[in-house]
Amino acid sequence: MKKALLLVDRGSKEQDVKDELYEICAIAKKRGGYYFSDYAFLEVIPPYIEEGINSCVKHGAEFLTIMPYFLYPGLKLKLAVEQSEKISRELGLKFAVTECLNYHDKLIDVVRDRINEVKQKEQINHPDNECDILLIGHGSSDKDARKAFLYVADSIKSTYRNVGFCFLELDSPNIGEGIRQSLDKNPKALILVPYFLHHGAHIKRDVKEEVSKALKESNSSKLYMARHLGVDSKIVDVVIERAKEVEQKFGI
Repeated sequence: MKKALLLVDRGSKEQDVKDELYEICAIAKKRGGYYFSDYAFLEVIPPYIEEGINSCVKHGAEFLTIMPYFLYPGLKLKLAVEQSEKISRELGLKFAVTECLNYHDKLIDVVRDRINEVKQKEQINHPDNECDILLIGHGSSDKDARKAFLYVADSIKSTYRNVGFCFLELDSPNIGEGIRQSLDKNPKALILVPYFLHHGAHIKRDVKEEVSKALKESNSSKLYMARHLGVDSKIVDVVIERAKEVEQKFGI
């Protein structure tokens, strides 16, 4: 049976986001044994979900595995799932929709990797238990999204001196508050980790602006910024694992 994999992302105009999704799809296609793989967007810019599903069909897909490519639940994820299921049913497809990326140990590993990268790059010689971490999330009004994000923070608390969290929008504390609270604990090194999938507008502009504002107030030289999650083989592992979970139920 010809299997296809479709990642459904929220959507972005940034070419970097499209490039990252293309690379994730290419790696997942090869490692997951898919006949075809592609991505689609819920909103903002084409290809939209219907176009993505039709593309898989045109390429000969006999079974379609759809993954909502989100870090945690929320309204946008629910809309992505609803649209994907509705369109697939209307087309009479054999399909399955996976869980999103949340609550997986490999995502915790990616966060640790990003911290280790910046420690090496910036020559931070303090051991992990002398380093402070501040996770930066997007933020959501959905309690389940906050819970999934805090799970990440709680999962690394035993490794580092202090682990805090903050949000870009829609939740609190905001980035400025998070940085001030972290600096009040007199860290030897404070590493900021943007818990975002893509190198999109939020990473390129919004998070940087909020961090810059906070730094003007604090004038601290102990603060370092890690990179976003991006393209990573461990994230691909999660994609494939989530896909296999639902495919097995159909004997695929």
